[in-house]
Amino acid sequence: MNKKVIKRIGVGVLLYATFVVALIMYNPDDTSSMGWEDRQEYNLVQVSKLQLGFVKATVMEMMGPPDISEAKKVGDRHIQVMFYRTQHMQSDGITTQDECTPLLFENDELIAWGDGAYQSYLDL
Repeated sequence: MNKKVIKRIGVGVLLYATFVVALIMYNPDDTSSMGWEDRQEYNLVQVSKLQLGFVKATVMEMMGPPDISEAKKVGDRHIQVMFYRTQHMQSDGITTQDECTPLLFENDELIAWGDGAYQSYLDL
């Protein structure tokens, strides 16, 4: 092969690799543009990364806005439960609580998640 052709191929591969790296680094996951199946899988992965004590802003940065949210004030405590779709139950076009994992926050701090978290919220 001609040296010019090899050089042009090398430059093309380098430019393509640079483009791919830039795309990955500067294009964060945007849950609002995902289909429900992709978002559901994404949420499952993100839930596995949660830690007690995370602040609500950190969780929302990780997971995006919740599918469903409820809140109440109990004394001086602000209690909020945010539901993120993690399991498919019925193909009706509506995300319901039974298709979601609840995350329970007290004063903007994650204190529980999973099925028991919503029951704790209801009992307050």
